[in-house]
Amino acid sequence: MYVSDIVEQSGKVKLKSQGRVTSQNVVTALRKRGVLKLIIDLSKQFDPEDESAKTEQSDATISKKEKKTKANFNTELVKAETIYKQGKSIQKALLNAVKQGLPFDDRIPSAFSHSLIESVDRNPDALLCLTRIREKDDYLLEHSLNVAILLANFARHMGMDDDAVQDLACAGFLHDLGKIRIPDEILHKPARLTDDEMEVMRRHVEYGVEALMDVELDKALIRTVSEHHERLDGLGYPAGTKGDDISVAGRMLAIADMYDALTADRCYKPGMPSQKAFKILMSDCPNKLDTALVQQFIKSMGIFPVGSLVQLSNDRLAMVLEQTDNPLKPVVKVFYSVKGNHYVPAKDINLVQDSRIKVEKAVKASDFKIDFNQYFSQHISL
Repeated sequence: MYVSDIVEQSGKVKLKSQGRVTSQNVVTALRKRGVLKLIIDLSKQFDPEDESAKTEQSDATISKKEKKTKANFNTELVKAETIYKQGKSIQKALLNAVKQGLPFDDRIPSAFSHSLIESVDRNPDALLCLTRIREKDDYLLEHSLNVAILLANFARHMGMDDDAVQDLACAGFLHDLGKIRIPDEILHKPARLTDDEMEVMRRHVEYGVEALMDVELDKALIRTVSEHHERLDGLGYPAGTKGDDISVAGRMLAIADMYDALTADRCYKPGMPSQKAFKILMSDCPNKLDTALVQQFIKSMGIFPVGSLVQLSNDRLAMVLEQTDNPLKPVVKVFYSVKGNHYVPAKDINLVQDSRIKVEKAVKASDFKIDFNQYFSQHISL
């Protein structure tokens, strides 16, 4: 059978991933560890004899990343859009709970983070692409979701094990819950905050940590969340933690959080191209951010990140679809003529295979006064 979750136990076993239980030995091991009741997904029931030639036996309590062929982008995009919408809905419910001072079921963000990671493992480009399709009024919902996606991709790039990837993605998803307790006039102020207002804004980290402690989340995960505004020089907040006292997970969360904030359109500023954000991240090294981790983050994203827009040498605009072995020659979807100022039939081009065309520069849709979100939903998102 296919195990989805643990619902009753006498011990403290945490199901880090969903998975197949293929032998009585696994059932016995779960019982010995105090597991009493499980949720079984009958739609994924299988015959062990038929599956034995295709897959290796797996223990539902231990997550092992399977080596799979990368899923087709368009196929995964359909699934990724469902996951992304679900993530925004869950994020909204969690924020409402924190706002009302109510505890929430920690299994919900954990299970969602697992679904997110599964999509990243099938094809990270789909969810990474969706992090670029933003709704300005939904920043608080989208930001934490985007950070979770960026961290899952970052952690996989770093070769971290499944538990570490799960914890990082979940920390990213939960890291800004405390902002719901910040007054709207400060949170959404369309101008630079005063020193007093900034002091209030900084309390969001403490509010978030309090909410996570109320539901008794893993202490390591809470620590990661508490460190996302700490800096290596000790000038971060809320604790002024310095240098090696900041965990690797906390350093990674700080990088992903800052990158998504820099590239997002806000009520008080337009988002910037990824390349400019990368330069800012690097300029904060090594005093504020970890140099080696920032370099690895940039590698995980690519010089031209998936979902970003580029202008080609043939005066066409294109969206980056996929990275290749050559970081300067991604796979792109051409959709707009710069000279003619009009849309053209969409066409996928692998720039590695077409030496006549190259990327001239990264651009933003607003530079050409086009509504790329609308175009994406009508012509790319199926």
